[in-house]
Amino acid sequence: MVTVRIDGEHLDVPEGSRLASVVTGWNPLCCVAVIRPGLQEKETTENLQVLTTKGEIRVEIPAPGSVSLGGTGFIDSLKLHWEDRYSAAFGPFPSAIVPDRRPHLYERGDLILGCGGYDPKLSYLVFSRMRHSADHGAGENGGVIGRVVSGRGVLDHWSTGDKVTEIIPVIAWADTTRSFTTTDPDILLEEGMQIVTHVDLAVQGYDDGHIATDCAASVEHLLLALENGTFHVGRAASTHIFDGRRTQVDVPPELKGPRREGTVTVRTKGQSRGAVYIYTTDVPGIPTHTVVAQVVHGIEIARLAKENDIFCITASPARFDLIGLPLGEALQIAVARGVNALVDNQAGDRVVVGQDPGTTLEVLAGGTVSLITESLSKVIDIVLDDANAPDSCEIFRFLTGLWSHDVGQLPAFFIFDDVYLFKPVIPTGVKIIPENTPKDEVPGGTLAITNEARKGAGLVGIRVSSHKEFGPTSEPFEGTNIIGKVINAGLLKNIREKDIVFIREVKG
Repeated sequence: MVTVRIDGEHLDVPEGSRLASVVTGWNPLCCVAVIRPGLQEKETTENLQVLTTKGEIRVEIPAPGSVSLGGTGFIDSLKLHWEDRYSAAFGPFPSAIVPDRRPHLYERGDLILGCGGYDPKLSYLVFSRMRHSADHGAGENGGVIGRVVSGRGVLDHWSTGDKVTEIIPVIAWADTTRSFTTTDPDILLEEGMQIVTHVDLAVQGYDDGHIATDCAASVEHLLLALENGTFHVGRAASTHIFDGRRTQVDVPPELKGPRREGTVTVRTKGQSRGAVYIYTTDVPGIPTHTVVAQVVHGIEIARLAKENDIFCITASPARFDLIGLPLGEALQIAVARGVNALVDNQAGDRVVVGQDPGTTLEVLAGGTVSLITESLSKVIDIVLDDANAPDSCEIFRFLTGLWSHDVGQLPAFFIFDDVYLFKPVIPTGVKIIPENTPKDEVPGGTLAITNEARKGAGLVGIRVSSHKEFGPTSEPFEGTNIIGKVINAGLLKNIREKDIVFIREVKG
């Protein structure tokens, strides 16, 4: 048998076992981090992975053996005894320190061995949350026995009832030649190997018993960007990794702060605005980034990830978005999440087309959401053709709101014969290049958008019957991008000019 660790849990497996045998429910698109044991680093330094009820941190102990962080019953004693804005203390437990009885200066991330009432029998592990001067009952050297080098954001989330659940010796990050990300299920498991399968985030402002809404808008963008549960590494730099799938989107600069290891930000200005960043080392904060979350598990994946890697990621809490759902299903979700839903109309089959508040944190903080509904018979169902017109479909989703919800809106502009035209607002800089233009006949029920070859670029059209010369926006074929089709075209006859028409995308 060999012993491995899967997301921090010990597991004994037969010799010759492969990676796939210990990773359950593995998404084949997602990589995992494989960390082989390193011996050379352990001779000079001791890195400890400290698991707590609010997430993981990593501590470097410069002088291994100077203090024993183990022993029978030691972990059981490490409950949060007190905390304030400056520090948090876990204990008590007995030690052999001699209190210096005077204050010392501490930096954020310092791990201090101190005691209460100058009694070594009541010793504590004290984590410094910010630079401060205090008398923690430490020895003459200030009692700093280590420093948090990863997961410093977790320090700020501890509150009453939290505790340390395990302290694990781990390898130093100097040896990355034996650590890597992989999607290969046949990797042979070795004694002492660590496997990290996913990344978990705690979003800014969300904590047990308290929800702050100062960053509600930028956090909502993060939850939307990661809603499918994956992070796509578009760039892997020395300080961060970057997911740029949802760029060119305005995000408010709600919280400027230092970008420490494990900090998650969203860019608020520039060509990459809307991109999500996970930092793997400490760098100063800048005005163009807003802090939205903190990694509480799986920083190893972020540190080892390469460009074009995809890994599984979960942000807590999950996004609260009922738009596009049938009313009955929406009400069930609201009940399950402890939210009181106020509905404008419950007569007949209805679908949710709007909610207030619009962000997850605001809904959860207030415990109430108001739902705007529409009769299902007035919602136009469409299927978009991403395979043949990926760029045009994404622009269409952005213009209609389908980019962020399952129901979007289109303003009816002009109706004649069998043609229905819609005129969404086109933001400056949006260019619709020719894509998937028709060659022969356009079938009835086809959905299209006018491209840059014509003056009416951005006009959306649906033609009920087929046509061999003009597309659904009544433009020649070269000016027409086919983006999908309407499923229930019979509902179009109820549309009048200047109506706001609700559309719902039917997947796959």
